[in-house]
Amino acid sequence: MIGNLGADPDYWPLVLCLVWLIAANVIAMFPSRDKHWRAAYVLIAVGVPLLGWATYVSGPVVGLLLLAAGASILRWPVIFLWRWLRRQIG
Repeated sequence: MIGNLGADPDYWPLVLCLVWLIAANVIAMFPSRDKHWRAAYVLIAVGVPLLGWATYVSGPVVGLLLLAAGASILRWPVIFLWRWLRRQIG
């Protein structure tokens, strides 16, 4: 499987998602003056199309698993979005 990785394009979204997850964890280890918000914006901008591509290629179950993994890493933007939606609704 690993030796054949370049031949099968269906693996590339999953490999890139794994690289995204590793990069997000490495970024979180370094200190930041703005509490990593700039990095979070970049990770979201890169991660959303990557998630769509991985879901398209691998199916909705894999997409939901990757969404959960990304939300666990970027939990504060998700929490702030949830709070904002609750304020908008009622």
